[in-house]
Amino acid sequence: MKKVYKRLPMIIFIVFIAVMFILFLALPKKEYSSSEKRFLAKAPEFNEQKLFEGEFRNAFESHIEDHTAGRDFWVGLAAYYNYALGNNGSKGVYNGKDGYLINDPTEMTNFTRNLGFIEEFAAHMKEWKNIPTTVLVAPSTGYICEDKLPTFHKSYHDDEAFAEMHDTFKAAGFVDIRDAFKSAYADGNQVFYRTDHHWTTFGAHTAYEALAQPLGFTANPESAYEKTAYPGFYGTTYSTSGYWLTQPDSIEVWDNPTNDIDVKIADNDKEQKDMYFYSHLEEDDKYPIFLDGNHGYTVIKNNQAKTKEKLLVIKDSFAHSLVPFLADHYAEIIMVDMRYYSMPMLPIVEQEGVDRILFIYSVDNLATDTDIGYIE
Repeated sequence: MKKVYKRLPMIIFIVFIAVMFILFLALPKKEYSSSEKRFLAKAPEFNEQKLFEGEFRNAFESHIEDHTAGRDFWVGLAAYYNYALGNNGSKGVYNGKDGYLINDPTEMTNFTRNLGFIEEFAAHMKEWKNIPTTVLVAPSTGYICEDKLPTFHKSYHDDEAFAEMHDTFKAAGFVDIRDAFKSAYADGNQVFYRTDHHWTTFGAHTAYEALAQPLGFTANPESAYEKTAYPGFYGTTYSTSGYWLTQPDSIEVWDNPTNDIDVKIADNDKEQKDMYFYSHLEEDDKYPIFLDGNHGYTVIKNNQAKTKEKLLVIKDSFAHSLVPFLADHYAEIIMVDMRYYSMPMLPIVEQEGVDRILFIYSVDNLATDTDIGYIE
């Protein structure tokens, strides 16, 4: 009997491995993980060259890891285990107070170079056709919501980054929204999502108000919009973290009922008379409800605009919830994402008769982006 007890841990381990192996073989293989927002590794094709180079082994290990039975449970268990050991932020996301999941600070790898690209482009636009360029950069969640961070965390670089932008941008007009966001947050408003790195619709409206004077329009107040909240929103920081017990956000649509809008997405020839793509509400990550998410080239026309001005927005995904507010003030907005449209902007400016250019980026993306250089 003593021998059985001694061997019991080994027996349990062998049985566990055997059961997991059988489940791996028997269960259907998913292509996409909705909780992690990514496609899972497919079974690799075998050949001798890949085997000897180690490529097959690495691919097969990734395939097994991605299709382990109960994978979401094990990922979450590992996240909370590290959290219990004091390794908060071990996967690049802090489990903060009040359900906030906050990305740790980004290394400013390409920041100075990208500022140079933008300033050079703005100077060229000013000299070439006297087209004004404006830059708006979203601060990081950890910088604005510092009180939600754990006691021990890395330092955020926002103050240094914004100081560098003030020093760099001469031809480009720079809109610093730090104080507006700090004030709105101090008043008890949620300016960033808890489970996602983007600003909320309220945060986007705060940025929109900050753009009014530099861009020369009068911002519409909150009362001009019909607001609808949709619960059950799990964003990118949630999917990265593994903290599956975190409660979801709600995502809000602020719709101006007086607008007559046409949206055309060049990537897939998708067209509709609405800036909100409600089919994405069926997904965990509902942020693509704004302008259908990431696309290289999108055109928004306001058929009731009081101006004929065309605005070119060069952007990351923070623009998606902000541009619907800007659409109130322009006949046409051309929205370009350099991550998916690696072409110079000069032909667009000339052929489309662009009147004004606006860069909208988060400080984190501006620090790491490798595609902004294509603008020239």
